[in-house]
Amino acid sequence: MLYWLLKSEPHVWSIEQQERSGVKGATWDGVRNYQAANNLKQMKMGDLCYFYHSNLGKEIVGVVEIIKEAFIDETDPKKKFVAVQVKFKKRLKNPVTLEKIKKNKALSHLALIRQSRLSVMPIDYKSWKIIDKMSRIKPV
Repeated sequence: MLYWLLKSEPHVWSIEQQERSGVKGATWDGVRNYQAANNLKQMKMGDLCYFYHSNLGKEIVGVVEIIKEAFIDETDPKKKFVAVQVKFKKRLKNPVTLEKIKKNKALSHLALIRQSRLSVMPIDYKSWKIIDKMSRIKPV
């Protein structure tokens, strides 16, 4: 199993909308960056992804699961880019902000910090566990 981070602006697609999509999940489409698209192509059934609200909030708010591997993105008129299907798994008890992630030296290598415009990125298992632990700590 691999771990990922998917970014969405909450006014475009929010964790609330993802949760309402139910067991069928929702198509994660509209990705037009080649590096992000290559990441989508590497995703496998059962992989877990952190759901990150970008622009407004700038925080990891939940977890989704890959339920259908890469297929042609129907929103791409040229049919060059791919999409995946994801279903809601859970909301984080306490969202983990970008500010907190940046303050944690063990996470300084993450693409979320180094390539802030990338919308689909891998997360190593150690970092996944650190962020998971951070989500259990109540904000002060």
